[in-house]
Amino acid sequence: MNYTVDKNGFYGGFGGAFVPEMLYHNVKELQDNYIKIIESQVFQKEFKALLKDYVGRPTPLYFAKRLSKKYQTNIFLKREDLNHTGAHKINNTIGQILIAKHMGKKRIIAETGAGQHGVATATVCALMGLECIVYMGEIDINRQAPNVARMQMLGAEVRPAKSGSKTLKDATNEAIYDWIANPENTYYLIGSVVGPHPYPDMVARFQSIISKEMKTQLQEKTGRDYPDKIIACVGGGSNAAGAFYHYLNNKKVTLIAVEADGLGAKTNKTAATTQVGTKGIIHGSLTYLMQNKEGQITEPYSISAGLDYPGIGPLHAHLFFSKRATFLGATDNEAVEAAFELTQLEGIIPALESAHALAALKKIELNKNENIVINLSGRGDKDLTTYIKILKK
Repeated sequence: MNYTVDKNGFYGGFGGAFVPEMLYHNVKELQDNYIKIIESQVFQKEFKALLKDYVGRPTPLYFAKRLSKKYQTNIFLKREDLNHTGAHKINNTIGQILIAKHMGKKRIIAETGAGQHGVATATVCALMGLECIVYMGEIDINRQAPNVARMQMLGAEVRPAKSGSKTLKDATNEAIYDWIANPENTYYLIGSVVGPHPYPDMVARFQSIISKEMKTQLQEKTGRDYPDKIIACVGGGSNAAGAFYHYLNNKKVTLIAVEADGLGAKTNKTAATTQVGTKGIIHGSLTYLMQNKEGQITEPYSISAGLDYPGIGPLHAHLFFSKRATFLGATDNEAVEAAFELTQLEGIIPALESAHALAALKKIELNKNENIVINLSGRGDKDLTTYIKILKK
C-alpha cells in the first residue's frame, strides 16, 4: 500500500478537493505552489530556525520510568507539550504562516476546538504582524477560557460559532464561509490533516518533524531508530500523522490511533468516527464521517474539545481502511483516569486530548521488552477547569 498523497490529493480512495467554485482559485493556487515554497532554501532556512529558536525543538523523548514499571514495558513520551504555546500545533502554524507570507496574504483565518491551534495561529500572526481571526465554537469558548484569553492577548479576534453543536465542526464551517467571502487577501490556516488537498499533505509534512526527531532519539536511547508501537490520539489527526509519518512504510511498527469515544460508541454522545462513521465528504475531502442515513452530519461529543470533530483526515481514513493502523476508542472517564495516572506517576499533566492516547495502555497487549512511544500532543493547563470540577466531585 502507498501512504503518500497522489497528484489529485488522494490517499488510496480518500481525500481530494471538493470546494465551492469561489474557492477553486485559492485552493488551486496553493496546490500549485506549496511544494515549491516548502522545498525552497529560503523557506527551509527560516522554518528550521524558527522551530529551533522560537518553538524550542527538538522536544524530548522522555522515558517514563514509573509508568513503564506499572505496565511492565518500556514507555517513552514524545513531549510535544513542551513546545512554545503548549502543543504540537505550533509546528504547523509556523510552516503555514511562512507559506502565507510567500503568497503575499495579509489576513489569516483559522478554526479551533480546544484553542491550541487558535493560540498557535495567533502567536505566529503576532510574530509576523498579520491580521488574525479565529473561529471557535461558543461551547468551546466557554470551556477553554484560558486559551481564548491568550488569543485575545496576542491580538487575535475570536469569533464565536453559534450554529449546530457550537463546537469544532461549526467553527470550521464559519471559517470556510469567511474564506468564500474574502478569497483574495485571506489565507485559511487549517489546523489538522483535514480539508481539501493540499491541506492534509501540507499539515502532515509540517508535523512530520515529530517522527523525524523520534528516529534519532530512539537510536540514541535504544540502539534502534524505530519503536514497536506508536500511540497517538486522533480527532482530525495532525499529531498522529506527525508521529506516524516516518514509520508509515515500516511494518515492524504498530500504529495505534485513539479516538474520543465520549460516553460510548453505542450512545449518541461520541466522536469515535471509525466506529460509527461512513464514507462521505466533509470540509472539502472524502473520508469517514459521522452522518445519518440522509447524509446529514451528526453532532460529535467528547470531554476533549480538540477531539470533538465528526470526521478524520483522509490519511487516517486510508490507514483505517487498509488496516495499516489500529483504531481504538477511549471514553471520557477512561481519558480522565489516564490523565490523573500520568500526573501522579510522572508529574506531567497532559491535555485531555493526549490523555485519550494514554488510555490505550489498558486496551492493548503489552510485552515486557518492547518500546512504546506515546505522543504527548499537549499540556493540560487549558483543561484545568475540567480537571478541577472532577477533583471537587
